[in-house]
Amino acid sequence: MGGRYEGPFGAALVVAVNAPPVDGRATAAVLRALADALGLRPAALRLRSGAASRDKLVEVSAPPDDLDARVDRLRDGDGRT
Repeated sequence: MGGRYEGPFGAALVVAVNAPPVDGRATAAVLRALADALGLRPAALRLRSGAASRDKLVEVSAPPDDLDARVDRLRDGDGRT
């Protein structure tokens, strides 16, 4: 988890999982990994777009005040939150 590339929405966080892209398993694994890395409940994350794409847009419900800083640390390679 971590690293960045320029995605369709600007600088994007890179999340890699081992789950196969079949029946939504890879997407579910991405959401679980992202929730864990951000210190959030998995239920707090919702896929907004990209179910069948490598590029995904994820929404966080009731985000903590420091969510931007948590994402920045992961994206910029400064370790876990």
